[in-house]
Amino acid sequence: MIYYKKADEIRIIKEGGKRLAFILESLIKEVKPGVETMYLENMANKFIESFGGRSAFKNYPMGDGIFFPATVCVSINNEVVHGAAIPNRILKNGDIVDLDIGMEWPVDPKVRAEFQASLNPHSKTGGFFTDMCATVGVGKISADAKKLLRVSHECLELGLRQVKPGNKINDIGRAISEHAEKHGYGVVQDLVGHGVGYFAHEKPDVFNYEIRANLPENVVLKPGMVIAIEPMINQGDYEIKIAKNNYTILTKDGLLSAHFEHTVAVTDEGCEILTNN
Repeated sequence: MIYYKKADEIRIIKEGGKRLAFILESLIKEVKPGVETMYLENMANKFIESFGGRSAFKNYPMGDGIFFPATVCVSINNEVVHGAAIPNRILKNGDIVDLDIGMEWPVDPKVRAEFQASLNPHSKTGGFFTDMCATVGVGKISADAKKLLRVSHECLELGLRQVKPGNKINDIGRAISEHAEKHGYGVVQDLVGHGVGYFAHEKPDVFNYEIRANLPENVVLKPGMVIAIEPMINQGDYEIKIAKNNYTILTKDGLLSAHFEHTVAVTDEGCEILTNN
């Protein structure tokens, strides 16, 4: 089922999103050759704790008894998503790196009281979830990598423009896929965006490509919906594979992949980005 959020709940989701955006921006500033992923992980955890939040990703169940090991997804080069900051890796000149982070906020009772935040009845710790990511270059990157980052970010922006009452999920997916494919890129189809807020992942699925128009998943966007739009764009083919750790997703052809994401609310006027600092 799709959960519609009340105005006061969206207010708190936005406050959490501001803090998450600050954390992501802080991590991006530290991305340079020689930086260790564990350094980024520790930085993120310190910020989350100081803000009275909780990591949405660390120990997240991935299926088959596997739990994600880190707070920050650090997906490098041909890693589409779910690369992890743990075990430690070192960023190299010319890499592109996707930093993906989610937070439940507020879980600290003092912070909850300060912001007069209602309890999320679906979480034991009572906070609300936001999710966002960006892919950036490490040092000097190739012209082809720069183009992939630019076009992938444009795909997110074009998808965001389609968020308004009365539009459908397909309007988002069409805007994203047409732009990516115009540049010869593959749009990952086995992974999608999602609803967010009460849970880290909830309905509806937010496809980055068109599905059959008459499918029930092609839902109408309505005020109160909170969704994470996250185009995953491959430099080559759209096909993916799973790494040996059974959670990191790789491009099947070994080429680069880029990923951008915002959490947004559908409002009477259109789209409100909730993960802006």
